[in-house]
This record gives sequence, C-alpha cells and structure tokens, in this order.
Amino acid sequence: MKKYLFLLLPVFILFQSSPVQAEEKFQEYRGTHFIVYYKNASLDFIQKVVDKSEAYYNDIAESLGFNRYNFWLWDNRAKIYIYDNAKAYQATGQPEWSAGSAIPQRKLIASYPMAEGFFEHLLPHEIGHIIFREFVGFNNNAIPDWLDEGVASYQESLTDPRMKMVINSAVSQGRLIGLNKLFGMNPYSMHDSDLVNLFYAQSASLVEYLIKEFGRDRFVTFCQDLRDKKDFQKAMSSNYPFSNIQEFEEAWKKYLK
Repeated sequence: MKKYLFLLLPVFILFQSSPVQAEEKFQEYRGTHFIVYYKNASLDFIQKVVDKSEAYYNDIAESLGFNRYNFWLWDNRAKIYIYDNAKAYQATGQPEWSAGSAIPQRKLIASYPMAEGFFEHLLPHEIGHIIFREFVGFNNNAIPDWLDEGVASYQESLTDPRMKMVINSAVSQGRLIGLNKLFGMNPYSMHDSDLVNLFYAQSASLVEYLIKEFGRDRFVTFCQDLRDKKDFQKAMSSNYPFSNIQEFEEAWKKYLK
C-alpha cells in the first residue's frame, strides 16, 4: 500500500484495493475520457469534475511530452467516484485524514465534494500518477518514489507557489536533500512534516529541471528507457549529460541558483 501525502496540501492516498463498496448504487455521468459515479452531488459539481479532468488529461500529457497511444475511451475510460461527503467516503475504509484515493492500475479515483484542494491538487496529482505509470509501467521497480511523486506534483508546482517557497527556504538554509539519500526515501513512512513537504517539493523541482532545461522530447526518451531498460542510471546517462547521480545533483543545484 502506498500513501500519497503532501502536508502543505490536502492528503490523498493510493490503495491497491478498491475504495468502492460493491453494493452501493451510483448515478453515472460520462465524459470523453472519464466516467464520474455519484449519488447526490449537484450536477454542476459533477460537470465541473468532468471538465477539469478532461483538461488535466490533455494538459498533463502535453506538459510531460507524452504522446497518447492508449487513449482512455469507451470501456477504457478512467473512473471517478464522488461520495456525498467525507463521512460516506471514509466509510469505505479510508482513514479520516484522507481527502481522496486512487488505484492507478484501474484508473480509479475516489473523493467527495468540498474535499480541500480537490480541483487544484487532488485531480491533477492523481491523474498525473495514472498517466505516468501507464507510460512507464505500473510495476516498474526502476522508478524511484521521488520520480513518481515528482511527475505527479509537477503540474501542481507550475501554479502553486508554496512548492517553490519550500525549495527556496531549503536552499537558503542549506537543507536540500542529497540525491543519494532521496533515492532511498519513502515519504509514506516519514513523520516529520517539514521533511515530507521538502521531499515532494524537491521531487517536483527535479522533474521541472529535466523538462525545462533539456526539453520534453528528451524526458520522453528518458522515460521510455526507464520502461524498457528498467535501470535508472543507464536511462539517465543515455539521455542527459550526467555520468552519475552526483553530477545530476550538482547541475540541478546550479539551475536552482
């Protein structure tokens, strides 16, 4: 079980088992790439969920440079379950601090109206996870947690100044996480909220650096190599001018300055 957590933002987690109870009956609202299941949420809210999801579907793939070959159409559409409120959502087995959950392998997201940051953070984050993992493989052990989270948070970081504030503060105070340490970190087991926030902000910054400094096309081939070779070091040295992690870290720090 993985937990996706950014303490500056609402908490949403990722489950291997479905948060949806089979006996529950939902209404359906079908979009081009998404089906929203709901009970008593207003139709205006549900339409906004579909509209925002469709926009993120295109924007995230575009910002990452991923051409879509496996389109989410017809029976392959992603599913978003909207429970009436936090209590109904958490009654499916979610902890009380969870604002939303997802299963990327099934392209399934669950949440409720009025969940803090639903449109601004939860939707782009979880859709980003699904798009990225669909591209590189859901069970690819070559993908470190920081890259998975960095890609999911990248779209948020483009509009959320709080992530850049965390990075700027860490730079000025000399608190950046060394990349060798970052590769071994699991944010879901951390108890220090400042460290968790830094992990997510730094992960997004590293992805931003690779995309903005070297372009989306190279990021795509890097991800393709991760998918095919399943070795981070080889994929990195094949696509970027870094022969090792230390050179990657030094170049990124220069970019920050």
